[in-house]
This record gives sequence, structure tokens and C-alpha cells, in this order.
Amino acid sequence: MSEKPPVSKESSGDEPVPDEVWERFIRDTELDIRATAPKEPSARARMVTDRLRGQREATEPRGRKAKRRSAEPEGWRTGPAWQEMNGRAARKRRMWGVLGVFLATGVLLVALNPSRALSVVTGGDGSDGADATPLAAETAAPTGAPPSFDPDRPTLKEPFRGSPAVQYADGAAGIELPDATALAGISKERVAAALAGTRTLLIESNLSPATLRGERPEAALALIDPLEKEVLDPLTTGLAKPDKDHDPLTLFSRFDPKKVKLVGDVVKTRGRMTFDKGSDGGVVVHADYTFVYPVVKAAPGSTEVARTIVRRILDIEVTDPSVAQSTPGKLWISRHDVDSGNSRCDLDNGYLNPEFADETPSGPSPSGPAVDPYDRSRSLDTDRSGACGTVTRT
Repeated sequence: MSEKPPVSKESSGDEPVPDEVWERFIRDTELDIRATAPKEPSARARMVTDRLRGQREATEPRGRKAKRRSAEPEGWRTGPAWQEMNGRAARKRRMWGVLGVFLATGVLLVALNPSRALSVVTGGDGSDGADATPLAAETAAPTGAPPSFDPDRPTLKEPFRGSPAVQYADGAAGIELPDATALAGISKERVAAALAGTRTLLIESNLSPATLRGERPEAALALIDPLEKEVLDPLTTGLAKPDKDHDPLTLFSRFDPKKVKLVGDVVKTRGRMTFDKGSDGGVVVHADYTFVYPVVKAAPGSTEVARTIVRRILDIEVTDPSVAQSTPGKLWISRHDVDSGNSRCDLDNGYLNPEFADETPSGPSPSGPAVDPYDRSRSLDTDRSGACGTVTRT
């Protein structure tokens, strides 16, 4: 390595490198090679290294090898390890899968039972499948029965649950009067008085708490013209000693307080009142109303709610005193028909007799047609001697 390179012909024109410069270059190169060449550790260095390795292995947990930590935190520049990314993706997929199951279950619940789904959201008890918004006043005869609702049974808290009556007016609020006008020789004032009197009679006969408890309906009886014996006498007899031919239920809604009692203080009402010229002159006020009564057994602790539905048609005549004799300020009843749903028709005890699901039927088997007591479009069967029928719902 100390020999000089030969001088080529191509470089013969240049000046040759001095000897001292070339020797210095050779010496510096050899020193650099020795400094950078790998050196074998000494025996003492190897001994110290072995001792440190043994101490480190003694402190590691047995059965597994400790992981070496990188000098830089994982993912510092390279991002998270692919195993970690894959784990996060799997967790996200599992989370969305669980959410998808809950969403599908919710959709199915809404589709199968909207009222139950609403109760879950609102915290209620699914009180009704039907809209509870009050109906507008009835202004004409219905053309069919109201739709069926969620068949959930009524409760003490919500006795009209599952019934069209949930949208009926409360009590007397459901008996609205048309505007009175003079007609057929009868003044507007007399027509208005007849309308108001008819409304009062309906209230005292079907909504008065005393009447519903089975007490004698004195206020209602006082409204009837005392000259109308063919109406008053059977009612008076029926209130004292009811039988098949003397039935106070033809005009009054009554329950035996020893057997049943009303649930709450609300009776649902639906119907209309109109007036027109009578066939024999004068004016006839026509009332057609349905009353829905929720009741329970009078025994302490009773919780099963039953409903009895009573529909009444009532005609009141307003005549010219010069043509027909009548008592001023009193009502002349020319028609009073009634139809009762969920009341035993084989008992003539002067009371409505609702049937409960937990009772064993004791009367004759129904042989008449099945009817919907909420169907206000049908005509009433005035033949009370016919066979007992059944109701499609209560």
C-alpha cells in the first residue's frame, strides 16, 4: 500500500504527486480503517454482558417472553398496528350489529302493536289503541259501526280502554242542543223549552248518580206530564215491583248497588238531538243517544271492569194546547225505546245486570243474533219478548 501508482501517459503532462503528500494520505487511510473496523469484545466485557443478561431474564415472568418495547411509541409515525386496527373494526361491526337488532325489534313492535310501542316510549300502559281525541258532535245518522280498536281490556285507571267510547264526550257534555226555531205553529220559545227539557230528562234518567245507584229518579219523573198515565203508571210500578211488563229500564239506567258500582264518575255519551214537524201537527223532538257505563263488582277488592252500553231513542211531542190537552212546562213522551249491551235479558229485576268474564254463565244460552252495541246506524229491536242475543264487543 506504500507504493506509488504508475504515472499514465494520459496524465504525463501533469505534475507528479509529492512523496510526502502521498505518504500522509496512506497513513490517514490506515488510521480510519482501524478506527471503524469491528472489534472483538474483551473477556471482561463479555463477562459483564452475560451477568446483566442473566439478571434481566431472572426478573421477567416465567412462561412467557417479555416484549421488547420500541424506542418510539407504536404508531408514532407509522400509525396503529394492523392488529389494533382490525380489532377496532371488529368492535364497531359488533356494535352496529347489536343496534341493528334493536332497531329491527322496534320496527316490528310498531307494526304489530302501535299502541304498545307508544306506551313504551311514553311510559304509559298502552292505554288505548284508539285515538282519544274527542269526536265532533253527531249531526246525522251514522252509516255504519265505528271501527274496532286494540282489544286490550279496560282497567280501573282507564275503564274505556279498547272501546270506541274513549272518543265519546263525558256525560252531559255529549248532549248538545240544536238551535231552536219556530215551526208548525209552535213558537221558538216553546221549541227551545222542549229541547232543554228533553236534555234534562236524558241527564236525570241516564247520568244522575242517584239514578245510577238505583234510587228513585224523582227529578226525572217530575218532568213528565202527569196527564200521561200510560207512561207514568208502568214506570212507577216498575220502580217498586219490577217485572217483565213493568220495567223501569225502558226509561232509566239503574244498577243494583249491592252487586256493582261505577268505575270513576264519568259516563261516556254519544248521540244527537233534532226536531221536526209532527205527523199530527206541532213539533216532535227526537233524541238518539248511547251511554257507556264502566262498572266493577261491589265486592271489596274487585278489579275486573265490565262495560254496559245503553242506547235510547226518545220522542217528545210539543202540541198546540188548543188541539191537544197537555200540562204547560211538562214533557209528553210519545216514544221511548231502549237497547242494552252486556246486560242479562233474562232478569227482570229493574236493574242493568252486566256480565263479567270471571263469572260462570248462569242464564239461558243466547239464541238471538249477535249485534254491535256501538253501531248507531242500526235500528232498535223494540220486541222485548224476543230471544236473548249476544254482543260482539263491549
